Amino acid sequence: MPININDRLTRLNNRRKGMDRLGRLTEAAQLDVVRKSVHSEAWQRRASTGQPNTRYALGAMQEVDPDYTRISKETAERVAGQLKSGLTARGFTVDWRLQGSVPLNVHIRGVSDVDLLKLDTNFKTYTSWGAMSQAGRYTGTATAATSVGSLLNLRRESETILKAKYPAATVDCSGNKAIKIFGGSLARPVDVVPSHWFDNYDYQTSGQEHDRSVTILDKSVPTTIDNLPFLHIKKISDRCDHALGGVRKAIRLCKNVKNDAEEERGVKIALSSFDIGATIFHADLAALRVGASYELAILAEVQRHLDHLTMNESHAKTLRVPDGSRAIFDTPEKLSALRTLSVEMDELAKAVATEQGKVVMKSLGVSTYDARRILNEAYIPYL
Repeated sequence: MPININDRLTRLNNRRKGMDRLGRLTEAAQLDVVRKSVHSEAWQRRASTGQPNTRYALGAMQEVDPDYTRISKETAERVAGQLKSGLTARGFTVDWRLQGSVPLNVHIRGVSDVDLLKLDTNFKTYTSWGAMSQAGRYTGTATAATSVGSLLNLRRESETILKAKYPAATVDCSGNKAIKIFGGSLARPVDVVPSHWFDNYDYQTSGQEHDRSVTILDKSVPTTIDNLPFLHIKKISDRCDHALGGVRKAIRLCKNVKNDAEEERGVKIALSSFDIGATIFHADLAALRVGASYELAILAEVQRHLDHLTMNESHAKTLRVPDGSRAIFDTPEKLSALRTLSVEMDELAKAVATEQGKVVMKSLGVSTYDARRILNEAYIPYL
């Protein structure tokens, strides 16, 4: 099915400017978003009206307006402060961190949910054979409390405090891992994730917070899950620096294409933002680096990379997420999603290449090989 590019451009613009999520905002925040939405962005002026696919590809790579991101972070900080005061009054000692797409700067929405880790620093687990443990650094009073029990208590108290502090907001407590809060006086939605530190072996060796694990609660069982959110952020950030910004652009491109394909075609592409970031982590850095000058080369490399993984599923199954904790494509559903996303990227690459290249017989269509060649040679000036 051909891409409905005009609809995609509309959705992309609405997504980037927050117009798709006005219902989650306060009246003041809605007015601010609507006011800003009338202004065009640089990517919308970088390709001619006869090149809508090119304009979409360029726009899908760009970071969200930093002002939108600032508001998201400030809203999360505000919620963190209110929770800290409420929890401190109840005898907790807490800290907070941001995780996910917003701090990594690969979010694609102007109104993006922010993941706020609320850490109970009174409770901590650690690897007993780690360097700090062996050196006697963990000498606190032993407790009979469990990780599940501690986090269930933190969650219950957090839910009570959020409802009291934000009576006009919607506090959705149905999620297994996060408490969702939006509306009322909040300029952006926030997902509050009760958690505590887990000082694993690598953290005890390096002392670097990016190596430190976080334990979160899945209340449906209940059980706990150990994550390495800051190592994921650092690994992708470092790789993006080596690619001169190409990794983040490639991740945003995939996320936007996934979102539009799902809305336009009614398909489900079962790859999370985390999975997409992990997939692009293994793309060719040299090819992505070309995108610093020839930006459409990023589309060419994403198309090539996804196509290669689709054609070589045995190799795809060996790829692991950046923190090394699991395989990326660890279910048949994810491999199927990879194939779907690859086909979507094939279509986009060919459509953009047709706009950029001198294709003699357009009726026959451009091959993926020629599409990559054209995209790698196409220069679109920055404004």
